[in-house]
Amino acid sequence: MNKEEKYSLADMVIEHALKSGANQAAVSVYDNRSTDIEIRNQNIDSLKESNQSGLSVEVYVDKKYSAHSTNRLKKEELFRFVEEAIAATRYLAEDEFRSLPEPDLYYKGGGPDLNNFDPSIDSVDPAKKIFLARQVLDEAYGKDERIISVSSYYSDSVSNQVKVASNGFRGDNQNSNVSVVAEVSVATDTGRPSDYWYESSLFMDKLKVAGTGEKALQRTLKKINPRKIATGKYTVIIENRVASRIAQPIYQALLGSSLYQKQSFLAGKQNSLITSPILTVVDDPLIPGGPGSRLFDDEGLAAVKRPVIEKGILRNYFIDTYYGRKLGMKPTSGSSSNIVFSPGKRTPEEMIKSVKKGIFITGFIGGNCNGSTGDFSYGFEGFYIEDGNLAYPVNEMNISGNMNKFWFTLAELGNDIRENETLRIPSLMFENADLSGI
Repeated sequence: MNKEEKYSLADMVIEHALKSGANQAAVSVYDNRSTDIEIRNQNIDSLKESNQSGLSVEVYVDKKYSAHSTNRLKKEELFRFVEEAIAATRYLAEDEFRSLPEPDLYYKGGGPDLNNFDPSIDSVDPAKKIFLARQVLDEAYGKDERIISVSSYYSDSVSNQVKVASNGFRGDNQNSNVSVVAEVSVATDTGRPSDYWYESSLFMDKLKVAGTGEKALQRTLKKINPRKIATGKYTVIIENRVASRIAQPIYQALLGSSLYQKQSFLAGKQNSLITSPILTVVDDPLIPGGPGSRLFDDEGLAAVKRPVIEKGILRNYFIDTYYGRKLGMKPTSGSSSNIVFSPGKRTPEEMIKSVKKGIFITGFIGGNCNGSTGDFSYGFEGFYIEDGNLAYPVNEMNISGNMNKFWFTLAELGNDIRENETLRIPSLMFENADLSGI
């Protein structure tokens, strides 16, 4: 189904929804295609190809709201589907805050070329996709006698969507992604360490396949014979690849739903200092080639670049229309696009060389953060830093604290942002982190 056909179908469904008793309606028509390949120890363990088309409709009936989806796209069946959705919605409780966004907040068309779609992925031969997965596997398989398992993965996805709302919104978008992953596990007298590496891109011809398997193997071998360290306060450097784990609670605390449900340790702190002044974070939906780039969000709100944290000061929450009304706050967007941390000047290796005693965290294992209070505790693995060198691997350790205090100990950000991620976060250095044995 091409774009014009999707728009025509969406318009037809909205017209029928309004005739059938809905006060407002919004419709999305989409198709998604994907490939997933897994090779384990030289054998293809899984090969899945998916091609899905569907329609979702949100209906607003006398201050009542519900959302429904179907993959049955024939006219007669869609009409019955919409009628049943409206009938079911009438049984729900009224909610005075349920209605479509104000039209003046919608995306109105136009905008920059985001360059975040690769139409060529659809035409890539499946044999080439298997070849790429095998290339990743072969970089590690059989390269060390202690290896007990090597797995490689290839995946891609292509999606096309149009969205129409009965109060004036019209928009369409396209997205693509392709990635490879390697996982390696080895057997030793002290355990079975494992690790992984991945590469991703929006474009097939920009995917960095070479080195993926080798990096996974080397990261695994470096974990052999881990130790514990004494409980205490340490300088901690968190690798960029896993730093999202420590940043996720901040994002969660900024959501309108968390604020309303009193599950945010950052409630009431807009325009207040919440982190070290060295931290600046921006939500930028208009980066060309950014995996999170978009002209409008899930509701159709126009995409706008906004500061999230500016020199440690909280500037914006993520507020959708519904929770904005409940909280009496202006909607921004209920979701993030490209979250960009302002990088520092040094590489992680240079940061490590400056540390006399500390820990380089390369992975998190379990743990949680209390959304209301900010108290957190995470298991981790990594390496002990001694006199600027990675001395030996460590595991079965915990890092704990409170997010409201922990982020004030941020001492430095690295320059190693991974630009193919929606969260563009570098390695992070914190001082005096509380570490303990599990």
